[in-house]
Amino acid sequence: MTALERVTQRAMRHGDPERPSVPSPLLSLEEFFDGNDEIGSIGCNLESEPEPAEFFELFMDIRSRSEVSDVRIQITSVEAPGVAWPFSDTVWIMTEVGEDEVRNWFPEHLAPDEVWEGFIPNAKYEECAIAEGHKPVAVWYD
Repeated sequence: MTALERVTQRAMRHGDPERPSVPSPLLSLEEFFDGNDEIGSIGCNLESEPEPAEFFELFMDIRSRSEVSDVRIQITSVEAPGVAWPFSDTVWIMTEVGEDEVRNWFPEHLAPDEVWEGFIPNAKYEECAIAEGHKPVAVWYD
């Protein structure tokens, strides 16, 4: 199985993630980035057009922080299953700190458009463990 086939299968585990009845897939960093060299699969509107490897390094550094328990990549769409890498515009950081501190962890050329605390009400997400005292903080790229 190729990396693209693997990540597509993982992203579509519960069905098409664009359907409101399907819980949004929350992939680990390794699941999303292993084999991913498709610019625009994350941070597609950034002028710097960063490589996925640059995001992977940043999110690995963030995940290694003592105040962070996990980082998950939300799959927003799978426009061409098996042809194009699944797309993400939102990354969830499970942390004990607030959105202002999280925002400061990003270099300017990889800075998200918005940062907020908590999952979106009434939206469905795959289950993922959140350590006691931690909360999900979203970083969103328009």
